[in-house]
Order: sequence, then C-alpha cells, then structure tokens
Amino acid sequence: MKNLPAVALIGAGAMGGAMLRGWLKNKAIEPSSSAVFDPTANDAMKSLCADHGLSLNPEIDGRFDAVVVAIKPQMAEKVLPDYSVIARDAVVVSVMAGKSVARISEFLGGAEKIARTMPNLPAAIGEGVSGVFASDTVSAQERLMIGSLMEASGDVVWVENEKEIDFVTAISGSGPAYFFLLAEALAEAGEALGISPEQASALATATFVGAGRLMGTETRSPAEMRRAVTSPGGTTEAALNVLDGDDKEIRKLMKAATLAAAKRAGELTD
Repeated sequence: MKNLPAVALIGAGAMGGAMLRGWLKNKAIEPSSSAVFDPTANDAMKSLCADHGLSLNPEIDGRFDAVVVAIKPQMAEKVLPDYSVIARDAVVVSVMAGKSVARISEFLGGAEKIARTMPNLPAAIGEGVSGVFASDTVSAQERLMIGSLMEASGDVVWVENEKEIDFVTAISGSGPAYFFLLAEALAEAGEALGISPEQASALATATFVGAGRLMGTETRSPAEMRRAVTSPGGTTEAALNVLDGDDKEIRKLMKAATLAAAKRAGELTD
C-alpha cells in the first residue's frame, strides 16, 4: 500500500475546495496528516473536514509533503509569509495565476521546491486539464506526487519552462470561455434562422456537450472526427466552407485570440 502524502491546502474556495474533494474522492492524500488553512471556510468545508478527519485552521506548523496554494493572486504577498515555516521542506504547488516561481519563493521566505499549475474550470467537476511546470529542485518522485494531486481534477500536461504556463493559460485556462462563446454564437444563429431562443439554446448546448463527450471517448483526432461528419457536397461542408474555407477564418481568429491571451498572461505575471 502506497504512503499517501500529507498536504496543506491554503485557500479552500471554489478551486481549492474542488481540488480537495477530488483528493478525498480519489484517495490521493492522507486526511489525518493533512490540513486546510482558510479563515473564511464555509459550513460545507467545515463539514467536509470534520467528516474526513482533516484539520481546519490548526497552528501553522508540522511537516507536510506538499503545500498547495489556491488563494487569489492579489492576496499572496500578504498571506503567504505566514506559511513559510511549513513551505520550507515541502513541495509548493501554486494554483495562482500570474505569480512566478521567483515571487512565490520570495513570499514564502525562500522556499525552493515550487511548481506552478494552471487548471481550468472543468476541474471543478473532475473533468479539467492542468498545465504544470516544476522548478529544477523538484525531484522525480515529487513530480509524481504533484501529478497524482492534479490528476484528481482531470488530465495533466507537463511543460518544460515557466513561460509555457502562459501558453497553457491561453489554450486550456481560457479555453472553456471560447467553447461557451461558440455555443452562445450557435444558439444565436439558431434564433436567426427562426428557432425559438429556448429551442436554439437547448440544441446548441446539447450539441456541444455531446460532441465533447464523444471526442473524449475517441482515439481519432479532432480533424479525423470532423472529416467523418463532413459528407462531400453536404450541409456540414457548406457550413465549414464559411468557417474554414480558403481563407481559414476560424483558424486565423483562434491563433490571434490565443496569442492575445498568452501575451496578456505574460503581462500579468510578476
């Protein structure tokens, strides 16, 4: 039986709470030696901790294998110095957007073993994907532990350098909003054709949800699946010729959009 890690979770809001529930569901941490630090924990979090034997807001001491930081980035400079003592010998896993390894280390009194992660919104239901970067001081065994923690929220993709976290942000971090926008646009198109708003919304939503689920079960690439749906001379081809004809409009827009997102992510990182 493997030894489960002792984890200190700093911040149990929407993302931190979702991650904790995933860890408990997947038996990814040792509850009896783990702790949650959040002075504003709600009643549901208090009950969750009590039900699983997790310490809630204990004294900031003891030894943890990992310290997971899931607070708002603007709180980091004020909050994190208090946790320097438990971060010194642990792996620090930051879920904060826009805070570099160097700044996190500074806030935590020179902590050396730091990883940055960028999960996305579906992580809240265990269907997300997280990009992860770890500093050179994080060992192979510690990387496995980080992977196990993040996999409780969905898939994990490791990147080789810290700058690539900005690219992850542009693709998967912001990506759900692109997906929701396409569903919104498809529903509006349905209304323009004469379908009622309720029918258009139901058709668009179910189409995107179903297509996403199907793609998740397939070994074929998205391009192969697109071609399988597109009959020569048919309705789908007519639509795709507008979206992705000779001018490749949708691809140009997506490249420009993700470039803008990546650029902004870099500008916001300190």
